[in-house]
Amino acid sequence: MPNTAKRGNAKHPQVIVDVTPAGIERRRLLTMFSLAAGAALVGPAIMQQTIPAKAADATAKRTILITGSTSGMGRRLSERLAAPGTTILVHGRSRGRGEEVVAAVRNAGGQARFYAADFSSLAEVKAFAEAVTKENDRLDVLINNAGIFNGEPGEGRQVSGDGHELRFAVNYLAPFALTNRLLPLMKASQPARIINVASSGQNALDFDDVMLARNYNAQRAYGQSKLALIMFTIDLAQELQGSGVTANSVHPANYMDTPMVRDAGIQPWSTVDEGADAVLHLVNSPKLASSTGLYFSGQGESRASSQAYDREARARLRDLSVQLTNT
Repeated sequence: MPNTAKRGNAKHPQVIVDVTPAGIERRRLLTMFSLAAGAALVGPAIMQQTIPAKAADATAKRTILITGSTSGMGRRLSERLAAPGTTILVHGRSRGRGEEVVAAVRNAGGQARFYAADFSSLAEVKAFAEAVTKENDRLDVLINNAGIFNGEPGEGRQVSGDGHELRFAVNYLAPFALTNRLLPLMKASQPARIINVASSGQNALDFDDVMLARNYNAQRAYGQSKLALIMFTIDLAQELQGSGVTANSVHPANYMDTPMVRDAGIQPWSTVDEGADAVLHLVNSPKLASSTGLYFSGQGESRASSQAYDREARARLRDLSVQLTNT
């Protein structure tokens, strides 16, 4: 085989390594997005808090909000969580697709309502949070899943209607604002869980150019928005200590077969169900009832990029986020 090489020794079996340009590039991407900045290194728990024992009962009556749930992993989560006693709050921009998910949940014996909101608009995020609070007497689980990836090949820098870099606005500022506005309802519903869908593709924030007005790169924009979400998760867990509400973040799987990945011109590596399994682990596992402030890769506890554990950086991000979202 002229385009492969063998590696191994007496202790470790030989494996075939693809050394073609395509194979090298595939390994480079896998390293970047699966291990980003040490993400595969298991780190210590940030925090453990005491949660009432009833948190272990994942089958009790509950209300679950899944953002970005009209397609991809969000839709699959809605379908798999649908059950008698469960109300799924479906979110998206397309009412037609949203009503399809609502019908699927109801056919499975659950209850569902659809909320339309464009996460590139902080005004719509605010109205969304107000509607959820007004129309529901409880919120047991919030899954911040909505997001946008690198965009179409060759697509340049974009800004939201509020003037913020689009990926930072949709992937980070929107869930930051939504979560903070829903906290009173979640505290009243405790025990409750917040799951932030992040990524192992993480880039450090440059606080002198958070909106990437200089030297824009779509991959960097996506990576910093996801790291910001992880940083928020750690801060939020500390803020909520003793409240009965936990917050964790997760990289579900690599390049899932979703419209977001396909639209970016990337061949999927993982199924949507693999990603859903990782999120459902955080939603349902009794063993995680008292775990908070953690970052997971798949179903295993992992460690995010180093800036996530920098208290000063998190404080700067928090101050900026409050200022930009008015929350």
